[in-house]
Amino acid sequence: MTHEQVKYHLPSRLHEAYDKASGDYEARMNRGAGAANRAGAKGGQASSASNAVFGRKAYYDPVARLEDMDTDGVEAEVLYSEVSAFRYLASVEGGVDETVQAFNDALADFASTDPNRLIVSYQIPIHDIDLAVREVQRVAAKGGKSLQMPVFPSEFKLPEYFDERYAPLFSAIEETGLPICFHIGLNTNLADLFMRDPTPNKGIAVPLVPLMTAEALGMIIMGGVLERHPRLKVVFVEPGLAWVAWWLETVDDMVRRQGYKFPAIKEMPSEYYYRNVFLTFIDESVGLQRVRDLLGVNNIIWSTDFPHPVTSWPNSRAVVDKIFTGIPAEERKAMVSGNAARVWNL
Repeated sequence: MTHEQVKYHLPSRLHEAYDKASGDYEARMNRGAGAANRAGAKGGQASSASNAVFGRKAYYDPVARLEDMDTDGVEAEVLYSEVSAFRYLASVEGGVDETVQAFNDALADFASTDPNRLIVSYQIPIHDIDLAVREVQRVAAKGGKSLQMPVFPSEFKLPEYFDERYAPLFSAIEETGLPICFHIGLNTNLADLFMRDPTPNKGIAVPLVPLMTAEALGMIIMGGVLERHPRLKVVFVEPGLAWVAWWLETVDDMVRRQGYKFPAIKEMPSEYYYRNVFLTFIDESVGLQRVRDLLGVNNIIWSTDFPHPVTSWPNSRAVVDKIFTGIPAEERKAMVSGNAARVWNL
């Protein structure tokens, strides 16, 4: 999706303000932590030019996307825009509400080619909770099936998700039955490490990006979000699997044996994970084969990550056959289709 496609849905009086906000954001991304993020957040984008998938027409054209999905044997995909709108929409002077709607309407345009197969994740900024509630309700009324929110509110100098300011938003999301998707990204606390990493594609820092999901998991679970909003469905996109099993065992042990107190929750931390949290993964046999019972078969969702360099396209079926070797058919069915259908109400 392009900025021009967003501006198509905006009154012309806001085009200059939109260009300034998006331009300032892109300038920030080309400096400091932003540059580190671009270099490493997807596992070394610098090497992507040699990848046959990178730059395909399916990256931006929905008809081509459907054709590539057919080639790969994929019926439906949940999609995430690479334009991180929540990082600049609040800066569009004189038209924040209209710009938020325009961005999501541009996403809807992409999905309109086949909304049963192209499940776009509508971006919900969190700088204005009243606006966020209205946009969740508007998206749901238009038939939207997926919501995306920032992983780390602290990036925007905002309170963590356990703060009461978010209660109206989470209640509104519960009413819609739509999942909240948190796509992994650079935690600003890692910015310094990215700058210190001497490897060309930031290979020391990149593996730490998904591991930082532990911060968001902890804030949402131990902070009491899922205690107060038990009907939420929370999807962490591409955090990896195996380490989460260790994390669940650790936080439960902190309560059971070590005497840690988490006053905002009544059950063991892992109970909220099993009830409310889902993990997507791309090609990770270790977590799948060895600890899926600890993670919960009903909490795991396979992903192609098309069209990024780590994607399994166009061999996704062969990749699935390989990584699911020896796994019972019913468990495989749940992880490659059934869980996604349930979470996204497909």
